[in-house]
Amino acid sequence: MISVKYYLDKADKSTRFPIHLVIRQRDVQVKVATGEKILKKDWDSKNQVVKETEYCHKAINKFLAFLKHEVEKHFETAPHTQFTDKKVKEMILTLVNSRKENTDVKFVCEDAPEYMNKEKITFVDLFAGAGGFSEGFLQAEYGNKYYDFLLGSDINDNCELTHLARYNYQLGLDAEFLRQDITEPDFLPNLKKKLNGQHIDIVCGGPPCQSFSLAGKRKKFDKKDDLFAHYLNVIRELRPKYFVMENVKGILTKEGGKIKEMILQEIKSIVDLKEFHQLLLFIARLRKYEKEKTFTLDCFNLRMQFENANEKDLEKLREAFILNIENKFRVLTPKIVDYKTSKTDKNISTIRHGFNLLKRSKELAYIRKKVILEKSHSDLDNDFFAEKFDNFLTAIESDSIIEHVNEAFKNLKPSGIYQNEVKEIISALEIYNYSFEECIQSIKPFVENAKLDTEFEEILTHIRLYNIDQPFIALASNYGVPQNRERVLFIGCRKDQKIIKVVPPTVTEKEKVTVFEALYDLDFVGNDDEKFNYEKIDLKSKYNGTNERMNGLVKKRTVDGKPDDNKGFTYAEWSKKGRLNGRFSNAKNPFYVKNFEELSNSLTHIVAPLHNHKTSKQNVDVIKRLEVILKTGDYDLAKKELKKIGLDSEKRNYNVLKPDSQSPTVMTIADDYIHYSNPRALTVREMARLQSFDDSFVFQGKRSTGGNKRKFEVPQFTLVGNAVPPLMARAVALEILKNIK
Repeated sequence: MISVKYYLDKADKSTRFPIHLVIRQRDVQVKVATGEKILKKDWDSKNQVVKETEYCHKAINKFLAFLKHEVEKHFETAPHTQFTDKKVKEMILTLVNSRKENTDVKFVCEDAPEYMNKEKITFVDLFAGAGGFSEGFLQAEYGNKYYDFLLGSDINDNCELTHLARYNYQLGLDAEFLRQDITEPDFLPNLKKKLNGQHIDIVCGGPPCQSFSLAGKRKKFDKKDDLFAHYLNVIRELRPKYFVMENVKGILTKEGGKIKEMILQEIKSIVDLKEFHQLLLFIARLRKYEKEKTFTLDCFNLRMQFENANEKDLEKLREAFILNIENKFRVLTPKIVDYKTSKTDKNISTIRHGFNLLKRSKELAYIRKKVILEKSHSDLDNDFFAEKFDNFLTAIESDSIIEHVNEAFKNLKPSGIYQNEVKEIISALEIYNYSFEECIQSIKPFVENAKLDTEFEEILTHIRLYNIDQPFIALASNYGVPQNRERVLFIGCRKDQKIIKVVPPTVTEKEKVTVFEALYDLDFVGNDDEKFNYEKIDLKSKYNGTNERMNGLVKKRTVDGKPDDNKGFTYAEWSKKGRLNGRFSNAKNPFYVKNFEELSNSLTHIVAPLHNHKTSKQNVDVIKRLEVILKTGDYDLAKKELKKIGLDSEKRNYNVLKPDSQSPTVMTIADDYIHYSNPRALTVREMARLQSFDDSFVFQGKRSTGGNKRKFEVPQFTLVGNAVPPLMARAVALEILKNIK
């Protein structure tokens, strides 16, 4: 039987009494100072709590309860050899001292002194999530250069909570966080306000493009539709030297590769406004060489002016563009139909009303956004409403409007002598909807006719603000991450910077980090268990006959995974030591909070060496099912046996981790994975290890969520699963540092 109690020791000079913890268990008695001091009148000895008369009673009582719970759990689960007074005291003091160090008043400096004379390369992280890009960039250094993190942005409160806890409270950075939807009209002004005029060298982020599709063919209208375009708007505004856009592998082959090409077109359509006047003057000059299609050239000139217009002027330019076409149609109308037909015909009305709709693009964009938000809010999908809403949204898109106008002209069947005028109107409407790059390609025949190709290409090199090679697939395991996660990277390079075509791997196929290397030292949790301290793993007794083989999987490495027996550390050691190069020498110890209220009060932080290492509570049947799958090594192969013993499941998939290889892509649901040596799901910390997060990076807030809440909440498991692996981000950041001017 164990007894864990608190008592007040002798008062200090300020008449405050230190709270001590005393443990009695058979022949063991341990007394430890908790580091907390109170007045005697504020202590309730009967209930072993601090009274409400003490200002910090909630925080102190929370800590005392946490400490007592951990001590009792230690005696329940730890081997008897750990029950010496010295080892018990060490365990308690680890928690006490970690907290004391964090709550002591001290100056937290963001950089160690040796960084004072180095060159800072600034970056912002959009769609930041947990902060995988941010973490990797902060790890990267090259020569005299390192990264200065200025701002992260996401729409979810738990992303912000995790960001603030890690970068502001723990590391001492003054990085800002903007929690706002990037599609909102005031996002850019708010972003610039927080940046306060600071120059941005790099923008990174992964705008979801799953629903990004070719114009006129998009049917799944959701809030993610416009995120890519808004991401590029930030690039246009901030003009960074490089930007990195991460996305899923499927974006390369979607719609036969046309989406990838469209994304590249949009990136190449970002123009240097300072040089843009050259192009407008050149297009105006082309008019001298063209006798028949001057109207079309005028339309190109007007369309190009959209690129360097502010929001207010853009609206006027769009209206002027359509009015120009409308005037041409007004002259054409009496030539192709009589007066009565012009007033009553459905096709003529369609053309006129199409012009009216196109002139109101701003209003239609507002309606579109509101309908999409309502569709998302009401969860309209796979029902009788979804298709009708989508049809309406398709109908108000400019592509659809132009298509109806074109159809109306075909129905009118104008005489052959007027076909060219009709074609000019249709062509002008298409130009209205062109991207910058589509305009450039369509102007080329006029350029060739004028024999001005060389001059045109020279102007384009000045006009295009960003160069980009083909996107490439980055495999996380190539950069020291113990996971076969494939992601597509687009790296845009400003025209004054060296183009980056690929990020070289840091390890060969044989050198890759294995699952066992990443997780073996965390294998001390049971079912429905949580640990806040590391425990020693005895590989010899745990793996018996296979000990030598398992031990052989653990290698000493450099930070990015390259084997190095002399100066290296194991992957587990790097995870505990941290990969931030000692830059944040005054960083606080890892801590956990549930919410923003707890974050603002350091006394309420749960401070411990290890966090996020909690297992799910699994019933007997689930454990037996996982045992069968684990023993078989494959869910599909185990299904027959599971059905035979009445333990089959509707669950679509289980991934059994292989200790001597890399894990599959870490997703957001822990139950999808089975630990390589135990019939259980992974903890958040184990998933974070597979993603290459340091152990000191604590995922805050709720651990998990379910049902419809998954659409709105971003708990710890989701934060981990959606993150960019920091070591992969580090490799990208390092390659940029090597090339940036």
